Amino acid sequence: MLVMKELARRVANLGIRTSLIMDLRLQDHIRNVVALVLLLALSNEARVNGYGSSEQCEYSPELAPRPHSVSILEFGAIGDRKTLNTIAFQNAIFYLMSFADKGGTQLYVPPGQWLTESFNLTSHLTLFLERGAVIIGFQDPFHWKVINLLPSYGRGIKAPAGRYLSLINGYMLNDVVITGNTGTIDGVGSIWWRSFTSHSLNYSRPHLIKLVASNSVVVSNITFLNTPTYGIHPVYCSNVHIHNISISAPSESPFTVGIVPDSSDNVCIEDSTISMGFDAIALKSGWDEYGITYGRPTKNVHIRRVHL
Repeated sequence: MLVMKELARRVANLGIRTSLIMDLRLQDHIRNVVALVLLLALSNEARVNGYGSSEQCEYSPELAPRPHSVSILEFGAIGDRKTLNTIAFQNAIFYLMSFADKGGTQLYVPPGQWLTESFNLTSHLTLFLERGAVIIGFQDPFHWKVINLLPSYGRGIKAPAGRYLSLINGYMLNDVVITGNTGTIDGVGSIWWRSFTSHSLNYSRPHLIKLVASNSVVVSNITFLNTPTYGIHPVYCSNVHIHNISISAPSESPFTVGIVPDSSDNVCIEDSTISMGFDAIALKSGWDEYGITYGRPTKNVHIRRVHL
């Protein structure tokens, strides 16, 4: 309707009299003018929604090398898919917190299969997965911490009591990069999918990456596999750039979703491939009355060159 009103206004401004439309000699001319004006109106609509805008994906930070770097091997990690490396990841990131005011640092994960439970990131950190490096989520739900639900959700959508902590987490962080040389993060979601389908879970399933109330986040050059539910879930975040990633879960995986910007702003998703059991990308702002009460919408989201 807005486009048609704009069309009528622009035609009137061109000084075209209604009587001319009845002139057979000018019908082709009028038709061309109308088509051109409609095209202009539609193109303006597209720019409002981001397509073709000069501001599209304007948050594209340069990933400058961190002045400090350590390997997960230095903290006793073993990449054999059998050894549980949770303590190694936790100790490494605790150590790296001391470099936050020294230009930041990088945690390097070399080739190997690194089994772990949940761990938290810190500000001014790059988590770098080398080619052949696979971070694997530990499968036993009894070893996953249960956390309170976010205020914009109030209760779990599928299980009301709480939520399992996600595999990789961050809270109130600044300047966080998760990247690599096509490394992989595998949630091994099959046990979670079976438990969900059989209604044997008391809490909502975890995500692969969940960042809350954080700013300046980059996720790039990583493959994400088999998330229990959401792949990447930024909540109450600003300036999030997700690019050149692949996220996939089997088509039969129940309610798995690739990327979920949630009550977040200035989000760019580009040059990626997403294939999930449910939604590829879902824009959210909480859930039902809890999201309405919290009152933070998702806005300024740009999505381009993405295969869904």
